[in-house]
Parts: sequence; structure tokens; C-alpha cells
Amino acid sequence: MFITLEGPEGSGKTSHIPHLVAFLREKGYTVFPTREPGGTSIGEQIREVIHDLKNAEMHPRTETLLYQAARAQIVEEVLRPRLSVGEIVLSDRYFDSTIAYQGYGHGQPLEQIRQLVAYATGGLTPDLTILLDLDVEVGLQRKSKQNEWNRLDAYTADFHRRVRAGYLEMAAAEPARWRVVDAGQGWDAVQEELKNTLIKRLE
Repeated sequence: MFITLEGPEGSGKTSHIPHLVAFLREKGYTVFPTREPGGTSIGEQIREVIHDLKNAEMHPRTETLLYQAARAQIVEEVLRPRLSVGEIVLSDRYFDSTIAYQGYGHGQPLEQIRQLVAYATGGLTPDLTILLDLDVEVGLQRKSKQNEWNRLDAYTADFHRRVRAGYLEMAAAEPARWRVVDAGQGWDAVQEELKNTLIKRLE
């Protein structure tokens, strides 16, 4: 099963995943955690280029294509092989991030973005996508305290509001795949809701 966590900046995806992995392994599941962009040697190199604050002049189309390059690599090198042997893959972001950020956020044509995503992934779609939804200002404030500020974090608050709105629109349009969790709750409450959501789907 392929499970992805999505959400705006500061929503807590990265902090929750190790605990979810440990929880599922205790239940006897074979789980492989990964992240986007990254998850492979090539993908991690691309991640550095995309996120580097020095690359402020990067055009949205360049940004979009770099993400797809990293994604194509992880799909073929990691995701398909792991899924083919029955492992659960739990990914910190996947193609919905591109639709939200490069599509809704930058205002690029959504149909073109989806075509690029389909090409990069070869049609590999998550079985379950959990959106950690959070107020933009709260999320950016959280992120600023983590000492991980990157080029995308530095976009305007209006950009991040468009991203969040895009996520909510996608979740509403595809309720069979998406679950929305209020990431404004306390960390423990969010973790418990995530665990319950995963177990319900796996069982």
C-alpha cells in the first residue's frame, strides 16, 4: 500500500512519520519511509538545488520540471520495487505537492501540471493521502522556528494560502483517496488521529 502525507509548511508531516513507522512496525507491517523531493541519491541532489535560497531567480517551470525529475527517479528506483513486494510505503509528500505548489500556488495551468505528473510517475497514485491542514500563518511561524527555512518557505503568505486552498480543493474532489486531519490540534492528538486513520485503511 502506498500512503502519502501532504500539507502546507509547518503542518508536521516530517515529525509525525517516524512515529507512524514505528507504530505500524509494532503492528507487524513492513514499512518503508521516504520523502520528496529526495529519497534517492539523484533526488537528494535535486532537492538541494530546488530548496537553496541562493536560487531565488528560479522560474516556476524550472521548479516544476526539477520536481518531476526527482519524482521519476524515486518512482522507478524506490516506490515500484518496494510496492511490488508488498511493503507499505509512507512518503512525506508526493505528486499532490506539485499540483498544490506549482499549480495552485504559482498559478500554472493545472492540466499541464497533471500531464507532467502523469509522465513522471507513470501513473503511480497513492492508495491513501492524508492532508495535515493548518492555518498558513501558524504553519509559517512553526517552520521559522525549525531552522530549516528554504526557498519555497520564503514565498509570500498569499502563495501559501493558494497552496492550502488547492489542497482542500483536491481533497474535496477525491474523497475516496484523501483524509483531512486538523494539524492545528496538539501534536499527540494529531498523531492519534493519524494512527487511527492508517489502521482503519490497512484493516
